[in-house]
Amino acid sequence: MPRFRIFRFDPEADKAPWYRTYTVDAGPGERILDCLNKIKWEQDGTLGYRMSCAHGVCGSDGMRINGVCALACQKLVKDYAGVEEIRLEPLPFFQVRKDLIVDMDDFLDRVRSMRPYLVREESPPEKESLQSPEDHAKVEDAIRCILCACCTSACPVMWENPDYVGPAALVWAYRYLYDSRDSAFRSRLEKLNEPNSVWPCANYFECTRVCPKNIPITKSINFMKREIKKFEFPQKIE
Repeated sequence: MPRFRIFRFDPEADKAPWYRTYTVDAGPGERILDCLNKIKWEQDGTLGYRMSCAHGVCGSDGMRINGVCALACQKLVKDYAGVEEIRLEPLPFFQVRKDLIVDMDDFLDRVRSMRPYLVREESPPEKESLQSPEDHAKVEDAIRCILCACCTSACPVMWENPDYVGPAALVWAYRYLYDSRDSAFRSRLEKLNEPNSVWPCANYFECTRVCPKNIPITKSINFMKREIKKFEFPQKIE
């Protein structure tokens, strides 16, 4: 039976984080999220974590599993066969609200700073805005982002420069920068040229490695850097 060592911390009750170990009756094909549910429903109702769809679509159950940021609903017990225990911790970099739950407000504010919506000069059409398959293909990878925050949590630059907007926000910037229906290409590039936008990225590739949707995040950031250089914007690095 798999054994789990889980990070526990309630800021309203605990002076410091601590860990508790649980043993779960679970087969190799069961998900880590299934095991968490068994612990909460059968052993310890005080355990805090997020979940919603449980199918890798909502991004709610992001956490660090044996040191790697991932979705608990996508990882199976058999993925950790041979380890003495499976260690579950909250996503790093973020403030812990309770146990495996982190505060996502700042993360979402960083995404919002990239204007994650269409900006159009003309009035919106009466029906949907059409897009060719070729134009859609340009942003097809970025559209898969589910805002799980695994990439941002795994990025070493976030610790080196806490003001860095982070890879998730830049994925959303890429998605609208190259959307053929958007009219704000130049102003979006100007935003990306700010000191804490694309330029702090140091090509660690950790964001790309942990992305549960296999988005080529680092490649996308580098592509935007090259786009800025085409416009000969000065690099605003401080």
